[in-house]
Amino acid sequence: MKTKILIVDDEINILMSLEYLLKRKGYEVYIARNGSEAKALADQHSPDLVLLDIMMPDVDGYAVCDYLKAKENAPKVIFLTAKSKKDDIQKGYDHGADLYLIKPFANKDLLAEIKSLIQS
Repeated sequence: MKTKILIVDDEINILMSLEYLLKRKGYEVYIARNGSEAKALADQHSPDLVLLDIMMPDVDGYAVCDYLKAKENAPKVIFLTAKSKKDDIQKGYDHGADLYLIKPFANKDLLAEIKSLIQS
């Protein structure tokens, strides 16, 4: 069974490049452009892992992470964000993130982190 990954970001270029990258690696990929879509897709598909931006139009990534982590089979959550201050990073972990990566990031590093989290 393929690992299901939900990518949540309001920047279409990031969504498209990550979707392409992850599909090439054999993951089943879903994309959401905002927090509301992310919650609906998570309910529908029960992803194993979520790549989550923080700054989005409707519901921010912190609220989406809270929502996901309250689920019985909570997915792993990696914040992918431009918010790089120490307080932002701490807030991400306080909301239940499994990992916090700052944009820009190297694709090979992201793939290694995904693989590591999925196996844990």
